[in-house]
Amino acid sequence: MVAGALLYNNLTRRRWPHRDRAPSAEARLQQSDLDTALARYNQVLDISRDDLQALLEQAESAAYQRTMGVIRCADVMTPDPVVARADMPLQAAWALMRKHRVKALPVIDSQLHLVGIVTVADFMRQVDMDVHEGMAWRLRSLLRPKAPSGDSQVGQIMTRNVRVSSGDRLLIDLVPVFSVAGHRHIPIIDQDRRLAGIITQSDLIKALYKAVHG
Repeated sequence: MVAGALLYNNLTRRRWPHRDRAPSAEARLQQSDLDTALARYNQVLDISRDDLQALLEQAESAAYQRTMGVIRCADVMTPDPVVARADMPLQAAWALMRKHRVKALPVIDSQLHLVGIVTVADFMRQVDMDVHEGMAWRLRSLLRPKAPSGDSQVGQIMTRNVRVSSGDRLLIDLVPVFSVAGHRHIPIIDQDRRLAGIITQSDLIKALYKAVHG
């Protein structure tokens, strides 16, 4: 898993461990390493340190493309994920997430079309996280069953503008979606926008690890 995480960071151009300053070449190779290689082959190679570094980076990128370029979203997605409906009580949705140990539920309509997603973050946004005292009580209050006309339904807190992908899309295309855009769950839909599966950030890292060590 560590190797998969490292590969994930390299693909996103975010070296690990993360630093506040801009990434540097020494994250993987130090200049002294390049100098050592050049000194060893200085009789047969006429190449500068910068050119050698660029060559190595291009080779590394090609290796990533070769190992990841054939894996598609359908290959690693979780099919038939646990789902919610917009009219599902929040208490029931929260219970589903705890039972199945997931942090997000795609929300579908009666035709299995994706209409949104509800995550742990959506629940937490309903609670004032800046005030720690009584936070558990406020969460319990949010999940407490209310009258049918109340606002304690998934549709009231779910995210409607959902980033999605198709099953035939290359998995490597989702790397910037997870790393730069900050998404943690990407629902996979078919051509009719019906839910087909879901990919999490953990699924992506596992796939990277398997591609390297499989």
